[in-house]
Amino acid sequence: MARNSSDTQKMRRASREFNLLGFVWRFIASLLLVMVTYNPTKYSYVGWLRAAIPENLLGPEHFVVGVALLIGWVILLAATQRSLGTFGLILGGSLLGGVVWLLTDIGWLNVSTVSSATWVGLICVAALLAVGLSWSHVWRRLTGQFEVDDGDN
Repeated sequence: MARNSSDTQKMRRASREFNLLGFVWRFIASLLLVMVTYNPTKYSYVGWLRAAIPENLLGPEHFVVGVALLIGWVILLAATQRSLGTFGLILGGSLLGGVVWLLTDIGWLNVSTVSSATWVGLICVAALLAVGLSWSHVWRRLTGQFEVDDGDN
C-alpha cells in the first residue's frame, strides 16, 4: 500500500522529534519517579511514611503525595506494558540483569551491600521504564511502522 504525502510528513516529523535527548528526558523522569518513591536513604516517600507512622503524624499531605506518585506509576507502567508487552518486559529485565552481572563480574560495579544492590536495581527499573516510554519511537525508526493502540485490548 502506497503512503500518501501526509503520512510521510508525519513519519518524518515524528522521527525528528525523538532523539537521544528525548530518551534522556524519559530516563530522568522515570528515575525521578522511582527515586522519589523509594531509595535506600530516608529521603523518599517510603522513608517519609516510615518516619511519620511511629509518631502518628500521617496526614493529608502523605495521602496527596501518595496518590500523585501512584498516578505517575500507573501512567509509566501502563505505557511501558503497552509498548513492550510482557515478553518485552521479561527480555528487557533479563538484559539489564545480565549487564549488571557482567559489570559486577569484570569488577566495574560493586553490589556487595544491600544498599548498593538496591541503587542498581532502582536504576534498572528506571531504565526499563524509559525504554518502555521510548520503544514506539525506536520501533518506528527501525521499521518505519507506527504502533497504533486500537483500543481492543
